[in-house]
Amino acid sequence: MRVAIIENTRVTHHGQVGIALHEAAATIDLYKPWADSRLPEPGSFDALVVFGGEQSARDDHTHPYLPALADLMQQSGASGHAVLGICLGSQLLARGLGAENHLGTAKEFGWCDVTLTDAGQADPVLSHLPRSFPIFQWHSDTFSLPDGAAHLARSDIATHQCFRLNRATYAMQFHFEASRAVVADWNRQFPDAVERNCPGWLEQQHPANAAIAGPKADAAGLAIARAWVALI
Repeated sequence: MRVAIIENTRVTHHGQVGIALHEAAATIDLYKPWADSRLPEPGSFDALVVFGGEQSARDDHTHPYLPALADLMQQSGASGHAVLGICLGSQLLARGLGAENHLGTAKEFGWCDVTLTDAGQADPVLSHLPRSFPIFQWHSDTFSLPDGAAHLARSDIATHQCFRLNRATYAMQFHFEASRAVVADWNRQFPDAVERNCPGWLEQQHPANAAIAGPKADAAGLAIARAWVALI
């Protein structure tokens, strides 16, 4: 299988998604449009993965490739390709599908509980998970549910944590790719941003939360990644 991966920022960890793709011997084509605006040609891949970034899904003035990427995600899913949007990627997918982006209205950071809807409990990617599970979050934006999409998961802060459309088009607001190792590297790479989002995180909250919620989140994230890769 050939998978196009879109990175939207300088430091992007593939994390649990990367593990699942390598287990499946996927051929990876990597794109960094934040640096050169280059995107894959439609139909040149079996699956499309779009990771997160610090920009919003509507920051066309600083990242002019965003409208084209949102359209590519929509078109690829409609054509039957597997599409996965994570955090910013989920917001861009919602945009491409005609939903609204709500900026700065749903701040979540750290390991937070996500709860599956009835549709989520029956979904091929999520059905094997507990009804509620911890997973890492780092966002302040959210989106409305696109027309025709199945609402799969929610949290107390952001109602639309995950949706599915078509055969294998998934938007996941939460960072299920972020294992404990990824989170630890985010702490090292972005200490100021982390502390702005959650004062006291580095020294006080992170160690305890990683020990309590981290193992369950790691297991859930890898299970999600493997199940989605199996749909490609």
